[in-house]
Amino acid sequence: MTATEPKMQAQYPVHYKTVRVNDQNIFYREAGAEGAPVILLLHGFPTSSNMFRNLIPRLAGSFRLVAPDYPGYGQSSMPDYKAFDYSFENLVSVIDGFVESIGLGKYSMYVMDYGAPIGFRLALNHPERVQALIVQNGNAYEEGLREFWDPIKKYWGDPTSENRAALNFLVVPKTTRWQYENGVPDTSLVDPTTQVADQVGLDRPGNLDIQMDLMLSYGTNVPLYPEFQAFFRKYQPPTLIVWGKNDVIFPAEGATPYKRDLKNVETHLLDSGHFALETHGEEIASHIEEFLEKNLKR
Repeated sequence: MTATEPKMQAQYPVHYKTVRVNDQNIFYREAGAEGAPVILLLHGFPTSSNMFRNLIPRLAGSFRLVAPDYPGYGQSSMPDYKAFDYSFENLVSVIDGFVESIGLGKYSMYVMDYGAPIGFRLALNHPERVQALIVQNGNAYEEGLREFWDPIKKYWGDPTSENRAALNFLVVPKTTRWQYENGVPDTSLVDPTTQVADQVGLDRPGNLDIQMDLMLSYGTNVPLYPEFQAFFRKYQPPTLIVWGKNDVIFPAEGATPYKRDLKNVETHLLDSGHFALETHGEEIASHIEEFLEKNLKR
């Protein structure tokens, strides 16, 4: 090879693994060199680590990427909702155990949707581990809970069977497709197989009650917003915000308040919807590479 020829980037295949945590099988995807800076990828609803299927190999030459599925999602265990506590507190307990079991000492966190309160709760438990944050349509401020959340807030305040049943529309195929396509200028960029995979998970017997339990439990995150914000102010993790600005579920109003509490925050509002990785994956990956290269202490 001459001096002018480009170097061949080391190739790191994606590994698909399972580890036992809190009596559950937790599936995860992993790629990258063992000693590389770690990014813990925490998925949203109603998907799984599959949402990171393209990002992981894209960044594996620079980072070690680890993406678990929560109980009830993807390839992880789906215990009956009557036997397992589907709450955000318990999901954090599982992910905390997962991080311990595979020996992650320090990491950046990519948090999206449900992954945001899971990641921020994990950060409260172990602030010393968090090197940086990557926030994609993940809320920590009440400004980000707008009209979409009104029927869900009604369920939080009065968890009757009627209010629970009124939210069943959130798991039907039409809604799953809407989550992927709403706010996307060119829907031909959205891979429909991802919606199908998510819907297969939602349609499993017993999963409806799992999702309704978690929808109720999401309300327990809102009182923790001041604690999340206090964590931001005290520990000042470098934060990259890559946000689908056309999202109705977590609109752009939830992205801007991070600047109130964080000194080192870089914000990119993307012309996309809830699942911005589906349409802007390369742009997000490039932002992550540049941001972490500047901000991580090697």
